[in-house]
Amino acid sequence: MAAELSGKVVIVTGGARGLGAAMGREIVEGGGKVLLTDVLEKEGAETAAALGDAARFHRHDVTSEEDWAAVFAYAVAEFGRVDGLVNNAGVGAGEMLESETVAHFRRVIDINLVGVFIGVHTAIPVLREYGGGSIVNISSAAGLMGLALTAGYGASKWGVRGLSKIAAVELAEGRIRVNSVHPGMTYTPMVEAVGVKPGEGGYPGAPMGRVGVPEEIASAVGFLLSDAAAYVTGAELAVDGGWTAGPTVRTLTGR
Repeated sequence: MAAELSGKVVIVTGGARGLGAAMGREIVEGGGKVLLTDVLEKEGAETAAALGDAARFHRHDVTSEEDWAAVFAYAVAEFGRVDGLVNNAGVGAGEMLESETVAHFRRVIDINLVGVFIGVHTAIPVLREYGGGSIVNISSAAGLMGLALTAGYGASKWGVRGLSKIAAVELAEGRIRVNSVHPGMTYTPMVEAVGVKPGEGGYPGAPMGRVGVPEEIASAVGFLLSDAAAYVTGAELAVDGGWTAGPTVRTLTGR
């Protein structure tokens, strides 16, 4: 059941597919309107069209200040206001620290962390103009623990976690709430491409024994965007099947 989001206008970056597309559906099904943004123009336009009149698409490079300004201007022009922002766009990585190149590290930080900073920075005056709102920054389980093979990615997601708390403290008086969501292994096109399978037993590293599905992450985001979370800011919500809570009983006992 979608969160109650009637009348709210939300921008979702990385909205062409996967988690972002599921968040767009959550918002529309909850009665809100959504502007999906992405560099994947064809997929983004198709996703928005499938959601109907309550959705729009805008091409968006999250590392560009000019693109961010254009996205907010477009949202206001199309829907009359902005009430929320989901910083979901990002890139993955799978390098050991020793083999990570400086160029690749900088690229990941630029998209995953600097892009979130620019988004929050651009959102502040717009959300204030319309009486406040909610910003949800998508971090990762890799932003809650040290995870091998995530040099740039993990560093960026820890950064998103910290930036979210700083923003929550600074923006609370302006009625702007800021929270971070930390997905675990979730079944998206990116994960499918590396051979991860959905369903029970598909991810034994998590106590729940499976990967998540995008709708489960989207439900958490919908809650944080909604008025049901009116007193929630500075929180970090792990949606990971217990992965970051600790090792499984199977791991500890060998059974």
